[in-house]
Amino acid sequence: MRNSKYQNAVEFLKSLNNIPSIDYMKRGNRKLNRSFFVERLNYFLKLIGNPQNKLKYIHVTGTAGKGSTTCAIHNVLKCGGYKVGSYYSPHTTTSIERIRINNEYISPNDFANIIESFKKPLTECAIKSPYGVPSYFEVFVAVGFVYFAKEKCDWVVLEVGLGGLNDATNVIKNTKYAVITNIDYDHQDVLGNTLELIAKEKMGIVKKNCTLITTEERPKILKMFQTKCDKEKSKFVSIKVKGISSNEKNSAIAKKIGEFLNINKKAIEKGIKQTKLPCRFETIQESPHVIIDGAHNRIKLKKLAEDLKTIKYRKLIVVYGMVADKNVAQSLEEIAHLADYIIFTRSLTLNAGRKTASMIEFKNIIKKLRTKAKIDYFLDPWHALEFGLTQTESSDCLVITGSMYLTGSLREKWIDENYILKNRKSF
Repeated sequence: MRNSKYQNAVEFLKSLNNIPSIDYMKRGNRKLNRSFFVERLNYFLKLIGNPQNKLKYIHVTGTAGKGSTTCAIHNVLKCGGYKVGSYYSPHTTTSIERIRINNEYISPNDFANIIESFKKPLTECAIKSPYGVPSYFEVFVAVGFVYFAKEKCDWVVLEVGLGGLNDATNVIKNTKYAVITNIDYDHQDVLGNTLELIAKEKMGIVKKNCTLITTEERPKILKMFQTKCDKEKSKFVSIKVKGISSNEKNSAIAKKIGEFLNINKKAIEKGIKQTKLPCRFETIQESPHVIIDGAHNRIKLKKLAEDLKTIKYRKLIVVYGMVADKNVAQSLEEIAHLADYIIFTRSLTLNAGRKTASMIEFKNIIKKLRTKAKIDYFLDPWHALEFGLTQTESSDCLVITGSMYLTGSLREKWIDENYILKNRKSF
């Protein structure tokens, strides 16, 4: 049974996307001052008492692994005896997945009540704020701040939405640890076309007297990080983990923070073992083997391809959709050569202003790649999934990937929204 109070709150939050404002995310227009996002959220937070200032943070950014690293740190701190909150974006199936304390999602009623309490100050923003009404993402972050402050969390592990310096999450002041998992190409239309520009944006989360931790390996980028830390009088910790998997790199960061907080080794290992997120190389069905992975850029699809080489299957069937503003061709190239059958589709819903990659684009890319795979196209992702399952025998593997929006929605075939809302967990 659907929680109408919760669903109404979700719909109200989504509706903020239809309020006119300057498109500071406009493709190619890097001259726009995107500090606007931080300033707009700061204006709103002052109206509700600045709950973010009552908390201390571990702030996490990077091109890949942000969510998994946030989750690993959360679990290490929880097993170390701390009351820890964490914020993730995007969610997979339903909104409460973005906000959790000690591995339990915010309750639908708490979520709805906080949104209700925001309506008056949001109206004031609409009338008085020089920045206008905060966006969907900004208000969502504020929900997290209010909830974490109300519940008196010892720590908050905060995942950046996009970039770092001008991301709305960067309203926080009390950053104790800044984490940059890695630097690679993604969101070039917003962050820049070079790794140096991308790194400059991401290291904007480094605050004075904090500790920056990274598993990035490029000497030129590491030098930039060191210079930034010297300027901010912050400590710089470069973890050398070359040659091991992305999951191990994420875990290495969580372990290091656990060590800094004097958490014992057994608790750290227990926390790492408990780390699990939906739609991250998630086996959702055993026979035939179905894997859901929300990989949505080149580096993440490269990791997916590496992970797939660790399992046995006869044929690989891929259900694939992407958002149009991603590096679609390079991303698809990472996985296409492994597939025996690729079924292209799209997400039914996206955040405001975003579009799905077109079937024509997929067709043109595949033609250039000259893949051995059979190809099909479905505008309806549910039809794509059902068809894909009919093509998958017990010894085969079906992978749903390319978009967190796509994987999160199709995951409902096995674990639906009502289960998550009732149990406040995804598994």
